[in-house]
This record gives sequence, C-alpha cells and structure tokens, in this order.
Amino acid sequence: MSRASARHILVPSEEECNSLKSRIEAGEDFAEIAVQYSKCPSGRSGGALGEFSPGQMVREFDEVVFAGEVGKVLGPVKTQFGYHLIEITSRAD
Repeated sequence: MSRASARHILVPSEEECNSLKSRIEAGEDFAEIAVQYSKCPSGRSGGALGEFSPGQMVREFDEVVFAGEVGKVLGPVKTQFGYHLIEITSRAD
C-alpha cells in the first residue's frame, strides 16, 4: 500500500496561501512559515503531518499528496478546512 509523508500550511484565504508560497519559493523556510501562519495544530511542528496512507486525509489533500511531485511546494489546495500549501517529503508505492 502507498504511504506518504508531508507537511502543510493551512490558511483561510487563497490570497494568503499564494503570498506564503511566493515567500517559500523565494527562499524562506517552509517550517518557519508554518509555525508563524498555519491555522492547523501541526503548524507548531513546522507543518509536519507524519506518515499516512490514501484515505486518511480529505480527498483533495490525498489527490495532491499521492500524485504530486515530491519535494515541491504544491498548492493552493482548497479543502473544507481552508487553503493548503503542501510539501510531500516522501512517498513509497
């Protein structure tokens, strides 16, 4: 079964999500941005979600994590919780 590890940043607006993505792409640290801005409790640990299998996260999140490029900041991804930036840190099929 597929497994993946990822970290994410959750914010309420697409605009804020895009702004943070630009900052990360310009060289700011993903984990530091997560600690400062993420509305998810995982933000305190730099956005780290640990390892999970398909179906453990909401559908929109799963689709990105199990199909997207590992190591790249992906998003904004809209879910019922808000807008996410997602970085897949590892994935094994």
